[in-house]
Amino acid sequence: MSTETDTKVHAEVRENFGKGFARRLRAAGKIPAVIYGHGTDPVHVALPGHQVALLIRRANVVLELDVNGKQQLTLVKDVQKDPVHQIIEHIDLLVVRKGEKIQVDVPISIIGEPAPGTIAAQDANTVLLEVEATHIPERIEVDVEGLEEGTHITAADLTLPSGASLIVDAETLIVAISIPSSTLAAEDEIAELDAAVSAAQALESEAAAETEEDSE
Repeated sequence: MSTETDTKVHAEVRENFGKGFARRLRAAGKIPAVIYGHGTDPVHVALPGHQVALLIRRANVVLELDVNGKQQLTLVKDVQKDPVHQIIEHIDLLVVRKGEKIQVDVPISIIGEPAPGTIAAQDANTVLLEVEATHIPERIEVDVEGLEEGTHITAADLTLPSGASLIVDAETLIVAISIPSSTLAAEDEIAELDAAVSAAQALESEAAAETEEDSE
């Protein structure tokens, strides 16, 4: 998990706008961004591309920006990418303050293996929590080790970090343990074959009995 020291980023205030200027920024290895929130006027900045691209691999990262010598905590709220080349085109940064509680979607990660012959079907990839802006968990882990078919894990079953609280309905389904449909289909096919074999054997027995009666 990232710490405050490695999320410190120098942001250059920019006065020029437009697609052409944004392209030139990206060509120079920088990312256009805007800082907003808490009733402040939006501030347009340029961020160091390589450093920020590495940092935002983590969801809900909080950047400690240096803007003209002033420190500003911001939450990465939205990242816009080119749909073809996946180049970061723009980032929206929300102003946050230490101790402030905010609502964020936190990724859910499944660990462990359920009972043999079953699978863990993830129904929700994230969960909406209210947490302190500077203590956002990187992920919420769900341990499915050894769980049997028919087990349901809901939002209420999640282990949350200290200070975090659920915003979504507690009954929201997160993970369901089930038997794969292919396995069920194979079992049905085997059952049908067994039934067909039993029926054929029964007919053979009846035919043999009739033949025996006729011979008598």
